[in-house]
Amino acid sequence: QFPFGRRLPCDIYWHGVSFHDNNIFSGQVNKFPGMTETVRKITLSRAMRTMRDLFPLEYNFYPRSWILPEELPLFVAEVRTMKDSNPSWKPTFIVKPDGGCQGDGIYLIKDPSDIRLTGSIQSRPAVVQEYICKPLLVDKLKFDIRLYVLLKSLEPLEIYIAKDGLSRFCTEPYQEPTLKNLHQVFMHLTNYSLNIHSGNFIHSASANTGSKRTFSSILCRLSSRGADVKKLWSDIISLVIKTIIALTPELKVYYQSDIPAGKPGPTCFQILGFDILLMKDLKPVLLEVNANPSMRIEHEQELSPGVFENVPSPVDEKVKVAVIRDTLRLMDPQKKKRKDAHLSFHTYLNFSAQLQSLRAGIAGMKDKQHKHHSLKLSLKLKFYLKLGLCQSPERAPGAGEEPDAAPSPEAALPSLCLKQVFPKYARHFSYLRLVDRVAALFIRFLGVKGTTKLGPTGFRTFVRNCKLSNSNFSMAAVDILYIDITRRWNSMGIDHKESGNPGMCLQAFVEAFFCLAQKKYKALPLHKQVLSLLELCECRLAGLHGKRLVWGCG
Repeated sequence: QFPFGRRLPCDIYWHGVSFHDNNIFSGQVNKFPGMTETVRKITLSRAMRTMRDLFPLEYNFYPRSWILPEELPLFVAEVRTMKDSNPSWKPTFIVKPDGGCQGDGIYLIKDPSDIRLTGSIQSRPAVVQEYICKPLLVDKLKFDIRLYVLLKSLEPLEIYIAKDGLSRFCTEPYQEPTLKNLHQVFMHLTNYSLNIHSGNFIHSASANTGSKRTFSSILCRLSSRGADVKKLWSDIISLVIKTIIALTPELKVYYQSDIPAGKPGPTCFQILGFDILLMKDLKPVLLEVNANPSMRIEHEQELSPGVFENVPSPVDEKVKVAVIRDTLRLMDPQKKKRKDAHLSFHTYLNFSAQLQSLRAGIAGMKDKQHKHHSLKLSLKLKFYLKLGLCQSPERAPGAGEEPDAAPSPEAALPSLCLKQVFPKYARHFSYLRLVDRVAALFIRFLGVKGTTKLGPTGFRTFVRNCKLSNSNFSMAAVDILYIDITRRWNSMGIDHKESGNPGMCLQAFVEAFFCLAQKKYKALPLHKQVLSLLELCECRLAGLHGKRLVWGCG
């Protein structure tokens, strides 16, 4: 442990809370810059809303959300409209503070007028969502699922999901919300940090019983009832991949700000906690994403009034130790070295076999072309030997041997609990990555390295280079669009690393891009409008780059 940081190089830095040490120039860090801000409730809700606007059916796994205080009038109006159109609709809503965690500040309401409009709502923004009134119950109790997801790499995108997770139970039998039971947190809120204080909370050494169980035990129970567990897992994997796709554009902006291209810096990875609720029909619903999921494998037990001791939690240990162990196995820098050594041996064998075959083939012949090919291959082999990319015959193992005679440290470990889901299933989801491409345009025109906001000159350059202005949309109209959107986003008081900078943030640029797409391709649905404009911009920028290369040669 290095409480004040460490200047000497390391293979892996494991930070407790966030990416914060600016003196890291190499190795790997277990946090992405900006992840904490990106998964906050308001930022997550905005990202999911953007994706739902583009792909309504694909992103129907996140509850409808409104942001307080700025969207309070919209929330009131939409609820009134829905009630007028369907008088039998009796909704319940859940209010969650933006920066809250462990159930802090969460409460349920039946009507928009019940929102606690105190000074705190201004200083502490919140998200209000439709409450899931018909969850799946086990033993008459509501529960949620904590799944651990490893974001191994951002570019290229690489995602792993743990094969097991935790099921966290409420401690009072569930009833659908009424005015009488709205305030019973042990019935409605699954947060472990809340329910641990209930007199009904059960610590169990078994994975199948108690107030915290393994997710695999729930799946076994569902399977015994005839539920399609394979489809459930498939839906959960889809939910995780789509959520990460919604988050990556913002993460890439933060990443290029903290670790600019061309400068020395670490690579990043991060374990995320996905909180998922199952509905009665087994449809998974995303509740939230946690950037710093608890990795505690023990709990406090009161021995006598005021006297506590830490007691091991077998369920936590079974799931969490495997997640951290296998994350380190996947990120292990020595693994690549061992793999390279293995490949280098086979590189040598491959070249030697080709060379011997050629030499045998031209024995006694005077074919200049064959001799020239043989000489080239021989020189290439010597060059590879010099660089150390393959082994010489003296250093190479004997027949049937591997380059490393020592047994691998992984030989004694269990199989990986982390399953790769992206890029493994990339072909099913790549079409959703439109905002990723918009973010690439945004980053291209930022101009100054280390910034996360686009100035008016950068926006004008983007429009001009992509040839988006015309007689119906002048550069003056471009300036007005920039000012209107930027001013509105900056007035929202978003907690941002450059909140004092008056420029255009990524979300504002995405809105402006959608606006330009709608102006240019009016007859198409939104996702096709955005795709068409993206293809146009990318084509024109590629052509511009080609011209610059020609001019440079001239």
